Amino acid sequence: MKMNLKKLCTLGTLLAFFSGIYAQSFIWISSTDNNVWKETKTKLQADSQNIPLLSVDGTENIQIFKKWGTCFNELGWDALNMLPPKEQDAVLNNLFSPDGDLRFSMGRIPMNANDYARNWYSCDEVPGDFQLKYFNINRDKTTLIPYIKRVQRINPDMTFWASPWSPPSWMKVNNYYSVRSNAEVNQLPAKHEIALYEGTDNVDKTFYPKQVAVNDYFIQDTRYLQAYANYFCKFVSAYQEEGVAISRVMFQNEPWAYSIYPACAWTPEGIIRFNVEYFAPTIKKQHPGVQVYLGTLNTNRIELVEKVLSDPRMKDAVEGVGFQWWGGQILPEIRKKYPDYKYMQTESECGSGTFDWKAAEHTFNLISHYLGNGCEEYTFWNAILCDAGTSGWGWKQNALIRVDSKTASVTYTPEYYAVKHFSNKVVSGTKVLQYKAKGEDKLPVVIFLTPEKRYLVVAANFNDEPKNLTVKLGDKFLDVTLKAHSFNTFSMK
Repeated sequence: MKMNLKKLCTLGTLLAFFSGIYAQSFIWISSTDNNVWKETKTKLQADSQNIPLLSVDGTENIQIFKKWGTCFNELGWDALNMLPPKEQDAVLNNLFSPDGDLRFSMGRIPMNANDYARNWYSCDEVPGDFQLKYFNINRDKTTLIPYIKRVQRINPDMTFWASPWSPPSWMKVNNYYSVRSNAEVNQLPAKHEIALYEGTDNVDKTFYPKQVAVNDYFIQDTRYLQAYANYFCKFVSAYQEEGVAISRVMFQNEPWAYSIYPACAWTPEGIIRFNVEYFAPTIKKQHPGVQVYLGTLNTNRIELVEKVLSDPRMKDAVEGVGFQWWGGQILPEIRKKYPDYKYMQTESECGSGTFDWKAAEHTFNLISHYLGNGCEEYTFWNAILCDAGTSGWGWKQNALIRVDSKTASVTYTPEYYAVKHFSNKVVSGTKVLQYKAKGEDKLPVVIFLTPEKRYLVVAANFNDEPKNLTVKLGDKFLDVTLKAHSFNTFSMK
């Protein structure tokens, strides 16, 4: 009797699996500019005259996706507070509620100011304070922490990771928060840039950056390196005391971004030294539950990243690798060569304040690329900005939600819907089966398998005319015509 019951349970499980896999009816959600999130129905076909762009049987596995998230920035908090309370609640629910539009469940926290802070600050600007007696997060208690607290009330299961854009200015060789000088936005004397290249002339327009720093801007002295590792630990502890548990840290935002806003240039040797000898051991000793990732890597010069990852000590120091911007170009090759690391996307590209459909297509393509090449998590940059999206250092960027400061009104931008076509349906535990880049046909496609064993297809048409999309799901075909410049999500009923 027990055996029969066991067989019946097994049979029931298999029937449930196959009934999900081979269900015929799909909900088709499509968005075009000014006509978003329109729902219709379609069905799988027994055959097709078209050659499928992708074919899956449900056993493929690029990786299992975990989380969507965004960065908490001061200017986002300011934009949110321009809205009436009810509108604020609606915006935050759409972004962070488990049953909202985007369903973000992960937050990135800048340690010290980033380029979307109101201005420069750090948690300890007292020169020579190696004991960190003056360390504090007082500024964050008035901006980022209230922002995070609002979100935690909506989604108590939020997780958080942190990284700095620049160390405290006194820990750097130029004693300043930026790397480059710009008379309009910072006060760094131009002569202080001399430490960057030291006369190197290796300029190649194919790669980013064109010139590579030959000096670390972080002072490579034991006292500074250990104090900075301790600084991370104090930051984690201080946030923990405020009820915000930081579960992951990365040593630097974009170590190859030589910027006029908060930044810090590192060499591969300096990256290895700090992560292996100071950062990782200190974090693991003081906060053993906190993960250390290598990030956020922003260069497509693969020889630099390989120089770091090929050091055998790095495997014991870091659990994963975070890529953004140009770093995404080398993600496929790095992941193939170093398959034992976890991979995540750490900052979606920001655009230039256009808030248009073209920018949304760029974001859609980025999501497809990173998920299709093994990233378990995806972090967006500015979720909310006001007006032209201008940073504290004078440049314009896009955001998912735009606030009009004069009318206190909200616009959900095209980029918001590019994200929604993924994040609304690709929940934690969804398996990424196959991926097709946009290619010359401008038809990016990603096929998923949900935790309920149901196929999910997300595809776009970046062409000026309608295009056919055919994919094979098991022994059936999804055969449809996508509207010009459209985002599309196909989910099983």
